[in-house]
Amino acid sequence: MEFNEKLQELRKSKGLTQEELAEKLFVSRTAISKWESGRGYPNIDSLKEISHFFSVTIDELICSEEMLSVAENEKKESVGKYLFLICSILDMLLVILLFVPMFRNGTTSLSVVFLFDITDISLWIKIVYIAVIGIAIINGVCGMIISNFDKPLWNKHRLVTGMILSAIGVIIFIVSRQPYAGMIFFVLLMVKGVLLFKAK
Repeated sequence: MEFNEKLQELRKSKGLTQEELAEKLFVSRTAISKWESGRGYPNIDSLKEISHFFSVTIDELICSEEMLSVAENEKKESVGKYLFLICSILDMLLVILLFVPMFRNGTTSLSVVFLFDITDISLWIKIVYIAVIGIAIINGVCGMIISNFDKPLWNKHRLVTGMILSAIGVIIFIVSRQPYAGMIFFVLLMVKGVLLFKAK
């Protein structure tokens, strides 16, 4: 008998609905539904909770092949969480562009100034710079917050947003002849790309 069938049988033997079991195990009803339909397995902690609640051993609940699948899924989730967290930190590191002199002031001069001290560009370009940096930093902060929740789809959307913002930053700063800021965005974009490639 497969894990999903065992779980369904155990739940029914106690006369519980999926929602009631979810409350007892501190998981969502969707998770119980997914496990019972065979579309996924609980993580190790949830398996322990199920085992304890129904007074059965983990070996009785799940076979060795299924256990390998659980371990593999948990490893993938763990790697994914760290990847999202690292990418969020990288986005937040862009705050250095607001406090470190990395912007050229003048087309012929090699002097480097703070973002707010640039004098040879129009106000709206400076606002675009601040907006791109600010939105990227906020995206990183949101990523840190989202990483505390079990919402992989939100993490993926935030990661895609971060990649797009990095690409926009590269284009804006290179086109407007701010190579240092553009290089920082480019390096962060490449690091994120490498992390994503290795995670697959």
